[in-house]
Amino acid sequence: MPWFFSENNITSNQYILSGENAKHISKVLKMQKGEDLTIVTPDKTECKCEVFSITSDSVTVEIISKKPCENEPDVFVTLYQALPKSDKMDHIIQKCVELGVSRIVPMISARCISRPDKKTLAKKRERWQKIAMQAAMQSRRGIIPEVCACKTFLGAVDHTSRNEKSIIFYEQGGESVKKILEKTPKTIGMFIGSEGGFEQSEVDFMVNNGGCAATLGKRILRAETAPLAALSVIMYQTGNF
Repeated sequence: MPWFFSENNITSNQYILSGENAKHISKVLKMQKGEDLTIVTPDKTECKCEVFSITSDSVTVEIISKKPCENEPDVFVTLYQALPKSDKMDHIIQKCVELGVSRIVPMISARCISRPDKKTLAKKRERWQKIAMQAAMQSRRGIIPEVCACKTFLGAVDHTSRNEKSIIFYEQGGESVKKILEKTPKTIGMFIGSEGGFEQSEVDFMVNNGGCAATLGKRILRAETAPLAALSVIMYQTGNF
C-alpha cells in the first residue's frame, strides 16, 4: 500500500494531498478512486485511507481507520556523518533512513576532502532532506528523519551531549558495541568518519567529553559502508532488528 506523510495531524474524516504527493499518486502510481493508501501524521498516527477524488493538483482521501504507527525503533539514533566525497552522502542517507536512523547531522572533520561552501551545503541539505523523505515513504517509517545543517566536528560533539550515549567508530580500534550498549540507552549519537577516518586527537576529544570509541572489527570499511554497518549493529543490539 502506498505510504505518505501529512504536514498536520488529521482530525476530520477527509484529507487533501497536494503538491508532489498528489502528482506522485496521479501521475506516477496512476491510482484510481476507491484504491487504498496510508498517511502517517506528525504525531505518528497511521491512517488507512481510500481515494475519494483525484484532480490534476490534488487528491482527496477518506479516512477509513487510525492506529498508532508501530514501525519506529524504540531508540533514537542520530548519525553524525563526516562528509564523504562525490554523492556518497545520498546513498548513506537513503540507506540509514531505511535502517531506522532518526536524525542525520552532516559534519566536517579534520580529514574531510569534501568541504562545500555554505550556499552549496544549503542546496545539498535540501536534496538530502528529499532523499530522506522518499526513503521514509519506501520503508514505511513513522517519521521523516531530519537532515540538520552541517556542523564542525567540535559543534557535533557539543550537539551530541544531549544523547545518553555517544559512540565514535574508529578504525584503530575501541570497545565492542555490545559492551558499550550493555545498558540500553534511549538516545544514541554515532560518529562516522569520511574516507580518511578520524584523527587520534578527535577521538581523544570525543572520549574526554563522555563519548566511547568503538570498533567494527579488523576489516577497514569504506566511508559509505561504515555507517550502514554501525547502525545495523546498534539496531540489533538494542532489539530493533
